[in-house]
Amino acid sequence: MSVQPSSSMETQAPGNYSPPKQDGRSAQDQAIENWLPINASRNAKWWYSAFHNVTAMVGAGVLGLPYAMSELGWGAGVTVLVLSWIITLYTLWQMVEMHEMVPGRRFDRYHELGQYAFGEKLGLWIVVPQQLIVEVGVNIVYMVTGGNSLKKFHDTVCEDCKKIKLTYFIMIFASVHFVLSQLPNFNSISGVSLAAAVMSLSYSTIAWGASVDKGKMENVDYDLRATTTPGKVFGFLGALGTVAFAYAGHNVVLEIQATIPSTPEKPSKKPMWRGVVVAYIVVAVCYFPVSLVGYWAFGNAVDDDILITLSKPKWLIALANLMVVIHVIGSYQIYAMPVFDMIETVLVKRLRFPPGLTLRLIARTVYVAFTMFVAITFPFFDGLLSFFGGFAFAPTTYFLPCIMWLAIYKPKRFSLSWFTNWICIVLGVLLMVLAPIGGLRNIIVKANTYKFYQ
Repeated sequence: MSVQPSSSMETQAPGNYSPPKQDGRSAQDQAIENWLPINASRNAKWWYSAFHNVTAMVGAGVLGLPYAMSELGWGAGVTVLVLSWIITLYTLWQMVEMHEMVPGRRFDRYHELGQYAFGEKLGLWIVVPQQLIVEVGVNIVYMVTGGNSLKKFHDTVCEDCKKIKLTYFIMIFASVHFVLSQLPNFNSISGVSLAAAVMSLSYSTIAWGASVDKGKMENVDYDLRATTTPGKVFGFLGALGTVAFAYAGHNVVLEIQATIPSTPEKPSKKPMWRGVVVAYIVVAVCYFPVSLVGYWAFGNAVDDDILITLSKPKWLIALANLMVVIHVIGSYQIYAMPVFDMIETVLVKRLRFPPGLTLRLIARTVYVAFTMFVAITFPFFDGLLSFFGGFAFAPTTYFLPCIMWLAIYKPKRFSLSWFTNWICIVLGVLLMVLAPIGGLRNIIVKANTYKFYQ
């Protein structure tokens, strides 16, 4: 599958370098393309890429990393964290490079790149189900995270108040998204995303800073959390999924890059990569201190959300939880936007619904209500992290970009590129197979004592 230049490249408007019209696309079809959320705006700057990627990646996952360390132990935990950071940065670079591998064309969506690599039908079936599982799964987990953090904020600020069910806090969190989901495209949520990125860095700093201030617990225990052999094995597998969940930005990276203007002289991959590097520096500053300091301070007594373990100083922990709420508001929208794009594409192109405000109002409201309902029904935070992290994040983050790179560029066998990609593929497949086992067991164990809609 060779990369051929396109003769229509010169016809593109400067700064809005887009796929050429194909198959005699009508003006109406072109108008629909320009109406869809991903294609609607292409005037983003490189720093949009930075904070969109930070918002997409640093979220619920970072708060569960100390807990993952307690399931992995020092040696395995540090190794998995560092390897994941390196591998995912490499695969993210590959996706940024592949966005415009064909001159005159942009792969604005993950499934479009998959279709180019694997064929029109096969690529769609390989990518879309996994991407939807990731994005819908993240939105469900963020509903749980937002509700939990709101509850923690309320209980910390008002200890003597009447206890309110988690269900109601999830509903309060969801009510914000019924409004924000009506924003049309990525650039329209840039302010929300920037605030979310700042919050992620802030509450991560509070999490490890408060842990340092509290110091190491008396009789801190660094043995694995579980005491039985099956428990240790399943816990280890589940922790792998939690780490995989923490590196999730790949599922929206092409859609983010689609918002950046591009010309043959100034391709979007340069500003996009600059933003990705800044984002990954922020990721390292957030992930490693929280993981290592949180585990150092509390050992295997740490909760699945580090902020729940911390209780003093009250005002700081309350502030941190409020920051988490603001952050996951932005993160929810970042992951929801590609889903909105898919839903609206099907409704308008396949089912021939007229594009407009009414369609968006109904479709997006139904989607937010769906994620809220599932979150209320299954609020198992750590189990959800592990299950979704392994089942869907591993393919789309760790090895699908490598498979597409091998299929498209065909590097020489046994070359450095060939070896590197195959190592990532093998590790990613192992992660995909093993991690969901631990997460599913965790969900089943907690479901035995859980009362629905508590």
